[in-house]
Amino acid sequence: MTSARDVPDGLRSLRKSGGRVVFTNGCFDLLHPGHVAYLEAARALGDALVVGLNSDESVRGLGKGPDRPIVAEGDRAAVLGALRAVDAVVIFDEQTPIRLMREVRPAVYVKGGDYRIEDLPEAEVAEEIGAEVRIIPFVAGYSTSALLEKIRRAPSPGA
Repeated sequence: MTSARDVPDGLRSLRKSGGRVVFTNGCFDLLHPGHVAYLEAARALGDALVVGLNSDESVRGLGKGPDRPIVAEGDRAAVLGALRAVDAVVIFDEQTPIRLMREVRPAVYVKGGDYRIEDLPEAEVAEEIGAEVRIIPFVAGYSTSALLEKIRRAPSPGA
C-alpha cells in the first residue's frame, strides 16, 4: 500500500500491461463496515484500487461541520491503506478529485449509491479520459454522520 500526495509510479506500468485501475475518493473520516464493503466492491472492478483522500483542509471546505474531520488525514490514510482492497491512497487538497483523476487516469471511477452520475462533477472528467463511471449500491445502516450523532448522544462516563 502506498500513501502519499503523489500518484504511485507503478500505475503507469499496470495500465501499459493492460491492467484496470479503479479510482474512488472521499473523506473516510470514521471508517465503518459500509466503507469496507464499498471499497471491496470497487476493488473487484479492476486490478488496483486507488483512493483519493480529502485532506483535512479539503474536508473543512466541504462544510461537514466545524469538528470535521474527526481523524487527521495521515491517520485516515494509514487506516485506509491497511485494507486489503486498497492498493494506494493519495491525499488531495481540492474540493473535488478532478486534478487527481487526470493524473491517475483510471479505467473505472466509482462512487457510492448515495450519489447520482449526473450530479458528479467527476463524471465529465471520467468521460474525457475514457473512464467508466460506476455507482456501487449504498450499504444501508452505516454512515459517518450517524456514528457521530450516536457518539454525541452517548452518556458521558460517570454520568
